[in-house]
Amino acid sequence: MSIKDETRRILSLFEGKPIFENDIQKGAQGRPFFPGWKSDFNISHSGNMAAVSYVKGENLKTGCDIEKIRPRKNMEKIAKEYFSSEETNYLFSEGIADAHKFFEIWTLKECLLKLRGFSVFEMGCIPSFITYNGPNNAAFTFNADSLSFNLYELSYLNEHYILASVIEGVNIVPQIKWFSQVSFSCKKIAEINAALSAAHTVSPKR
Repeated sequence: MSIKDETRRILSLFEGKPIFENDIQKGAQGRPFFPGWKSDFNISHSGNMAAVSYVKGENLKTGCDIEKIRPRKNMEKIAKEYFSSEETNYLFSEGIADAHKFFEIWTLKECLLKLRGFSVFEMGCIPSFITYNGPNNAAFTFNADSLSFNLYELSYLNEHYILASVIEGVNIVPQIKWFSQVSFSCKKIAEINAALSAAHTVSPKR
């Protein structure tokens, strides 16, 4: 089954009725959506995995991004171009770029870009997701209204993925389903409620 077919199957489970190709349209920037429906969804895939986030309700939107954790030769270049100084310090807190930390930041930024329908080239405009005061004093945080993020790690043997989701409009967790040929375990790394209060930050878990 193709990713497109599997996505429609999952959306059919969420909606409680069959979803056909002509039920889904794309906006001017290529973002898929249900025209005129009171529900929203987003799709992401990487490696052998794909994920769908879904939310139902008036004026609610969601975005998601999944990335396989893997070495990237250009992590430093990407960080300098698109990450904040605090995110970059967090990424290099052990002296070398950490792929796990890189994809934490990348997926959080990318899921928001996908919610907005923006291009990856606009990633540098997104506020920082990290407050960094040293290697043992770093926290996930985000200063904006009406946005809530969740960050997950999926694992199977030596294969690991980072999955980030965002919802706009209310502080709830969107429904998320992922699919692959094998069953992955999942743990939540962080919840990030977009608010200025220190109570709404969480230290990165390891």
